[in-house]
Amino acid sequence: MPDKLKTSSNKKLYPSYLNAWRDGSLEKTIDKTFKLLENCSLCPRRCKVNRAKNELGFCKTGQNFKIYSYLAHHGEEPPISGIKGSGTIFFSGCNMACSYCQNYIFSQIGEGKDVIPEELAFFMLKLQNLGCHNINLVTPTHVLAQILKALSLAIPKGLHIPLVYNTSGYVLAGMIKLLDGIIDIYLTDMRYADSNISLKYSSAGSISLCRL
Repeated sequence: MPDKLKTSSNKKLYPSYLNAWRDGSLEKTIDKTFKLLENCSLCPRRCKVNRAKNELGFCKTGQNFKIYSYLAHHGEEPPISGIKGSGTIFFSGCNMACSYCQNYIFSQIGEGKDVIPEELAFFMLKLQNLGCHNINLVTPTHVLAQILKALSLAIPKGLHIPLVYNTSGYVLAGMIKLLDGIIDIYLTDMRYADSNISLKYSSAGSISLCRL
């Protein structure tokens, strides 16, 4: 795969992250997201803690991170699950605190296994080898830097299926812009149309947009 990428420099590839890896923009985005961890502003919370030194903000995640499970998931929307399933990775921690969360034991209590980007890259490749149609990143925003690092490690080893950014929607517009050319599929919950209700049930008020 890497040799093929290098010899097809004039041809746009799919998934988009293959182009970003080839032209070096993926590595620049990784550097930027890890820099943001030092005074964390990856999400609308803007906790400003130094997660690079494992200080914890609202998501209760420092630079170290956890994964609760990964599997070929057949219960997502049909276009995502397809025939062989969506390669779903459930990350521990979350930048919301929904009172009705079905993933409470790992999104808020924090159950899961400590992993490093190299292990996450291995999980991605394993899901691809199982025949999954995509890598489905569930609640990814607070661990975006680590995900992108894992992606850069998995690509040279043959990762070539698209990424699904499976999010609650509590995401800064600037972060979506940053991911342009890396993420091809967004699976976003539309939970609220009233910020007072979202604050009551998810501890998430209105988003003040920022530029990165």
